[in-house]
Amino acid sequence: MTLDTVHAGAAGTWQLGDLTVNRLGFGAMRLTANADGSPSDRDRAVAVLRRAVELGVNHIDTAAFYFSPLRSANELINRALSPYPEDLVIVTKVGPGKDPSGEWLPAARPEQLRGQVEENLRQLGRDHLDVVNLRVHGPEPLAEHFGALTELVDAGLIRHLGVSAVRRHQVAEARTIAPVVCVQNSYGLGYRRIHDELIRDCAAHGTAFVPFFSLATSGREAGAIGEEHPEVLAVAREHGVTAAQVRLAWTLARGPNVLAIPGTGDPAHLAQNVAAAALRLSAADLARLDAV
Repeated sequence: MTLDTVHAGAAGTWQLGDLTVNRLGFGAMRLTANADGSPSDRDRAVAVLRRAVELGVNHIDTAAFYFSPLRSANELINRALSPYPEDLVIVTKVGPGKDPSGEWLPAARPEQLRGQVEENLRQLGRDHLDVVNLRVHGPEPLAEHFGALTELVDAGLIRHLGVSAVRRHQVAEARTIAPVVCVQNSYGLGYRRIHDELIRDCAAHGTAFVPFFSLATSGREAGAIGEEHPEVLAVAREHGVTAAQVRLAWTLARGPNVLAIPGTGDPAHLAQNVAAAALRLSAADLARLDAV
């Protein structure tokens, strides 16, 4: 693969409701801060977003609570990409929230979700949101919260709905209230494989499964930690690619409804991530990696 010819569309497309997205997208969480916690360079973050779109990325995942001192992911997206390309799909999420100091607040009540949606609209400079995921933690019912979001769909503030950090029974519950266009859970090579059944369930319903932390795995917000697995490194060497590209290709190989949203604030890493859309792992490669 050559980085000057890569395109996010090389992995194919999927439908989020009536919106078509390339399966290799971009996650905005890492735009706001450096690894040491200091504010990111604003111009560099803007350049990464613009380059992502140039490379064919038309699915960006964000949230109003993606912010650090001096930086907001939504406002960086607004600055970099507004007026927005017609085919760009911005997916955000509501449920959690942070106070101005960055401390997590108690989970939002159903009646507070409209305010969170309006905050995303204000920061992004839009009059409606393409997709909003209700983020849930724990096994409790989500009907009241998801029902509150359907009212905002009816009001024209949201186009489509999804769910995040959920269990299979909660996805089924949400489907009884409104169409679910995507399910976003933590998942990756050797990480949270309990969701394999949920991926198949989503495919049967025409629903996208969108893993987060597919590169960081157990490192979560801190990013990839520890040494890479020898089998991943071996496959990477054989293909002349990076371990991260192997992990992304493995993720995309889980099914045609699986989308990838790797995030980075580094232009070089962005190009490598998008290049992974064209990487095809053999059945033998996948068998080896499944043992990780």
